[in-house]
Order: sequence, then C-alpha cells, then structure tokens
Amino acid sequence: MARSHLTLAALATSAVPGLDVAAATSFGASRGSDFDAAILTGRDGRHWIIRAPRSATAEAEQSADLVALRALSAGVRTRLPFAVSAFAGQVPIDGTRAIVYEFVYGAKVPLSSYPAGPDSLAASVGSSIAAIHTLPTSFVSDAGLPTLTAGECLRSCVTIMDRAAATGLMPAALLGRWERAAEDAKLWQFQPTVINGALGADSFLSAEGVVTGVLGWQDLRVADPARDLQWILGSSEQTVIESAFDAYAVVRGQGDRQVKQRAMFYAELEVAKWLLHGTETRNTEVVDDAVVMLTGLADNVRNDVMNPIGAQTMPTMAVDEVEAFLARGERAV
Repeated sequence: MARSHLTLAALATSAVPGLDVAAATSFGASRGSDFDAAILTGRDGRHWIIRAPRSATAEAEQSADLVALRALSAGVRTRLPFAVSAFAGQVPIDGTRAIVYEFVYGAKVPLSSYPAGPDSLAASVGSSIAAIHTLPTSFVSDAGLPTLTAGECLRSCVTIMDRAAATGLMPAALLGRWERAAEDAKLWQFQPTVINGALGADSFLSAEGVVTGVLGWQDLRVADPARDLQWILGSSEQTVIESAFDAYAVVRGQGDRQVKQRAMFYAELEVAKWLLHGTETRNTEVVDDAVVMLTGLADNVRNDVMNPIGAQTMPTMAVDEVEAFLARGERAV
C-alpha cells in the first residue's frame, strides 16, 4: 500500500531535527514506482524530498545511493558544474527506512526533446558528464566503492557475451562483431575515470538549457567513461549526439579517442543483458523481445560488415535502433 504524502511529511519531521513542514505533495508515479516519495516545503521556504522504498531491490539501490552521496564530499562537489543532492536525515518505517534529501531544482527533459548546438542542453549534458569524469579517483577508492582497471572493464563485457552465447539464442554475426571488438587492443586503451554508472536522460535536471543537477549515484565507481555516454546514442538526432560528444571532448580533451566506439559497444551489449534478464527470470515475453531485437541488430550489422566497432572506424548501427534497444534494456534494471 502506498504511503501518503502526509505520512511521509510526518516521517520527515522525525528524520530531520527542526524541520517545520508547511506543505507536502506526492512526487513521482503512484503506480509502478519503486519508491513512495513526497516533496516538502519548509516554513523557511526550503524544499526537501523524502523517499521510502517499496521493495528490497529499491532499498538496496537507495542504500548504495546514500553511500555515494556521502562519498561526494563538499570539496568534490565544488568541482561539479551542477548540484548533487545531500542527505538530511532518515527514519525507520515498516522494516526499512525513509530518507530525506535536500531538493535539487530543475526539470527532466526526455532525450527525444533535447535541443542541439554548442550552447544547447545536449552540450551541457556532455560537459557535465565530462566534469564527473575529471573528478579525482581517490575519493571513490577511499569510500570503498568499486575501482576497475581497463582490463577488468573488458572482462566484464566478455563475461556478458559468454553468458549470452551460452543461451544458444545469440546470432553468430553479432557475437562475431562483439568478439572482434573485444579483441581490438586499441579500443581498450583508456584510463579509467570516476563514472556515475547509471546515467540516462532521467538522471539530469535542467533549467533554461543548462544542467542544474544529476540524480541517481548508486553505481558510482571508477571504470570505463564510455559507460556514462552510451545512452546518448539513443537519440534519433545525430546533431544531438554530436553536440554532446563535442562538448564532452572540449572538457576532457582528445586523450580517449575511442570512447564513442566503446559507448556503442556498451549500447549494443545492453540487448544481451536484456536477454539474460529474461532467461534468468524465466520470462518468455522478455526473452522473445530480446531475440527480436538481437535479430534486428544482427541484420543491421550484417549489411555493413565493412564497419565493425573498432579503433579505426565508427559503428554504423542506426540511432533509432539504439534508442529502441536502450529503452527496452532499461527494464532490466
């Protein structure tokens, strides 16, 4: 049963000493959401958000997010051009806990509505991601969060490929394409950076075409920066993709010349993850959906065999195909 915004407001006053709530309203979808949430307005005009998980999975996600937020110290946050929410308090409820955060202002914009250009939201997103990737890696390791080498990033991809191949449902042409990418040493010559690890259009808050905040830090780690960029390739507008990657390169420089190719590799691998999600949960509908997507992707790359994912070429998978794959893949999260 969903908890009302009034119940959540009462919990917030217990979680945050001195909080005097003047108004409260429900936040997010009432159905299908992993959390009960409410926006609170204090007597002083400040805003807060309280979230209470509805499942064990949501609770684990919230706990991981809280660890990351605590790792993002005030000093680290000053290096970012956007706001990151801060923990304000917590209170037990129904065997779990509700957590109150400082509210981050801004609106979510779907990727399909991103404007392009050097001063656009797409460019602001690109430069914001680059700012995350330029953070010092030491604070991540100091917090005990995962720190992966380039080789470990590659091995995790190979593991997914092997598991997908073991299902017997992977098109041979697609497996061959991914195997060649995995064997391309130049593609995997990169310096791991701090990454958010769970970025998507819903992660970004913006106002007047500028990113004002980034949400969802539960997968904070040191790993391949291309993981944070893969979702951008789901745009149906090539100018949006170019604007984001160009702005990213301005901040980070040209040291990682293969980041876009690896981003495409990760985007395609999301389809294999969707297949594995279906097989592991024994959901035939998901498996059938994944097989259709894999077949479509295989047909696409089979017709363009001269352009593999590699250090010297750009992947040629159609962006509308990527958009569909990424949208479906998010269901496995």
